[in-house]
Amino acid sequence: MTSRSTTSTKERQAETARLRAVWDNPSGWRYWTSVNNFQVGLWYGAAAFVFMLFAGVLALLMRVQLALPANDFLSADRYNQVFTLHGTVMMFLFAVPIFEAIAIFLLPPMLGARELPFPRLSAFGFWSFLIGGFFVCGSIFFDAAPSSGWFMYPPLATDKQLSGVGADIWLLGLSFIEIASIAAAIEIIVGVMKCRAPGMRVNMMPLFAWYLLIVAGMILFAFPPLIAGDLLFEMQRMFDWPFFDPARGGDPLLWQHLFWIFGHPEVYIIFLPAIALMAMIVPTFAQRPIVGYSWIVLAAVGTGFLSFGLWVHHMFATGLPQISLAFFSAASEAVAIPTGVQIFVFIATMLAGRVIFSVPMLFGTGGIAIFVIGGLTGVMVALAPFDWQAHDTYFVVAHLHYVLIGGMLFPVVAGIYYYYPLIDARKLSDRLGRLAFWLMFIGFNAAFFPMHLTGLRGMPRRVFTYPADIGWEWLNLISTVGAFIFAAGVLVVVIDVLRPKPHALPGETNPWNAGTLEWLSEPEENWGVRSIPIIKSRYPLWDQKNLAREINEGRFYLPDAEEGYRETLVTSVLDAEPLQCLRVGGTSYVTIVSAAALGAVFVALTFQWWAMALTCGLIAASAIIWWLWTGTAAIPERPRKYVGLGLELPHYVSGPASVGWWAMFITMIGDATAFASLVFGYFFYWTIHTDFTAGQAGPGTFWPTAALILFLAAWLTMLASRELNARDLPSATRLALIGGVLLAFAGSVAGLAGPWSHQMAPAAHVYPAIVWILVIWTLSHAIVGVVMQTYCLARSMAGRLSSKYDMDLRNTVLYWHFLVITAIITFAVIGLFPLAMRGSP
Repeated sequence: MTSRSTTSTKERQAETARLRAVWDNPSGWRYWTSVNNFQVGLWYGAAAFVFMLFAGVLALLMRVQLALPANDFLSADRYNQVFTLHGTVMMFLFAVPIFEAIAIFLLPPMLGARELPFPRLSAFGFWSFLIGGFFVCGSIFFDAAPSSGWFMYPPLATDKQLSGVGADIWLLGLSFIEIASIAAAIEIIVGVMKCRAPGMRVNMMPLFAWYLLIVAGMILFAFPPLIAGDLLFEMQRMFDWPFFDPARGGDPLLWQHLFWIFGHPEVYIIFLPAIALMAMIVPTFAQRPIVGYSWIVLAAVGTGFLSFGLWVHHMFATGLPQISLAFFSAASEAVAIPTGVQIFVFIATMLAGRVIFSVPMLFGTGGIAIFVIGGLTGVMVALAPFDWQAHDTYFVVAHLHYVLIGGMLFPVVAGIYYYYPLIDARKLSDRLGRLAFWLMFIGFNAAFFPMHLTGLRGMPRRVFTYPADIGWEWLNLISTVGAFIFAAGVLVVVIDVLRPKPHALPGETNPWNAGTLEWLSEPEENWGVRSIPIIKSRYPLWDQKNLAREINEGRFYLPDAEEGYRETLVTSVLDAEPLQCLRVGGTSYVTIVSAAALGAVFVALTFQWWAMALTCGLIAASAIIWWLWTGTAAIPERPRKYVGLGLELPHYVSGPASVGWWAMFITMIGDATAFASLVFGYFFYWTIHTDFTAGQAGPGTFWPTAALILFLAAWLTMLASRELNARDLPSATRLALIGGVLLAFAGSVAGLAGPWSHQMAPAAHVYPAIVWILVIWTLSHAIVGVVMQTYCLARSMAGRLSSKYDMDLRNTVLYWHFLVITAIITFAVIGLFPLAMRGSP
């Protein structure tokens, strides 16, 4: 076999040509079917930025309305729509998606990979995000935007007469958008853990990858409670199930718990990726490695962990017990410790190096300064006595924007100026960048610092006007002027990015002399790296001599694409040892069709067009099954491939070694979190009532017990099918799968029979409503389990599943592990818990 050292220039050029042909994007309108991380990341980022500009225009409309007392620029209802949509878009359509976009764009070259493991999933997430975003934002042009606040508190938002269809648009539109966030989280987690370049051990990963891994994990635990809350909320709005109606046993505080279990980690989901950008920028312009690598990783993990213990500080004014106030106040103060560690690491790195002051550093340090001020006011509102005074005033508005804009938007702009050469091979204008910074910095502080004083003078949030002569008018006028100055700075950034650059000469590949691998990425190429290198340092471009040249000459792994497939390496989680040559999905229409059909389901549900929802649901399900059938678990033409440097790797692996198994496991972790939130709701109602059932009939014990036994039997049948398949007994495997389908169907009927036979009326009281929700959740998962069993049966009969190629079956068994746990908890809770309570003294 020809060694890399003796490969001729002509042969290398031929290899490059083959790679370029495989990774090339289609032309014309088919360009939009691309699934390449470079294109999808750019689309994602551009769309998120457009949504941010839209939300910024809404903010300026609010500031014009509040500039003068007794102003009538906006009506009360229009103002409510504007401020609700402003918060919604900034939080759900910009703050989180912009970092998902950056991750999709940067992670493959940063990790030394060709591509993330599920490029079609990234494209599906983008199209879901775009469709959902247009649906939510477009509502304001039809006077149908949500108007109950971006937090949608009941009872205002649950009352159809008061909130109109806007609340449904918010609930269902954002539920669809959350699918995109969870899809991105799966892609990021599996990509970071399994697709790093050989040698890039976990203690050598770029800090950006560490931060994004932590944030993706937080998404799995933060977003599902909101999805569970959305489900309860929409069931009340659609079918009058009384989850938040105190007259029928419900409680609006359950929504606040579920929303803020999401809402406060959301702040850190936004903040940590911004710090990740700074962790890449600061070492580059200090021209030395980050000081305290291990400390900053531990601090990031600690911040993510503690963020889940802070949600109640949004609820200090709701009458919670004193011990709860003390605990959550202390936790809110404690999160300042790991946050402070991260800030001090950056300061220490700059002091240890020789800082090159540049536009990215200007935005980064300015953002940190603003964030520190927001952190100080955060310490203030974390104290319950002060919070009682400042709650629902403009002091909280000021604190929120100092944290989010300082902690997120300024670092994002720093990242745009830092990473723009990877997009266009050119730097943006230093002159325009400095002008934009000072306009934004001065304008921001002029807009939001006076709001602290406005709030301390008693101005409440969410008011559309106010009387004169009470000391608010001049502060509001200053804030409005500052907001327009800030907007002018943002406009300069937009102009700098979009302006023609005919006289700007392409710069070097790495104009900042950065040390991490993403700077080997070439804007004109669609692969992450030309060949997948062996990494020996946290800053390989600084420490490994001639690495860039050797990578670009194809001297490492996968230098060619002989078979015409897009391929990357899968490596071990801890030590990044090569395990598999993974073939990733290429250009396809199926991602757009799946996202459009699923989006149509949510739109149809919003307006209760049931037939359309069912039809589009079937189209979406068919498209997704076709996607899986044609694009996953393909049997290769030969079992192993020579990937270079004397190494051969398998194309096909299954079980815990496969990226598909990891994706299923991570998905089910998020699913289990949503289910746990529903179970939390059940016990929440139990704790707030002396008689939880209020005399309502329960499902009894017979049918829940029967359902539990049948689901356990179906699970055991799935285990048997896996063992029979491993022994190469296809007929027995198929019989076991058929038995599993029948048992799952029987278990579903038994589960349904409990509340049905006892005539539990979910609209009458919250007890039957929460029982029905748990049963519906379990049975809907059983339907998915039956579809997966049937899919495996079809794959077996088509010769695409065997003892050697059993990825689909192993993933289905993994799903059934989670499903049977869900069934055990559901039927034990609804069938046995009431009996246990009646039997207790």
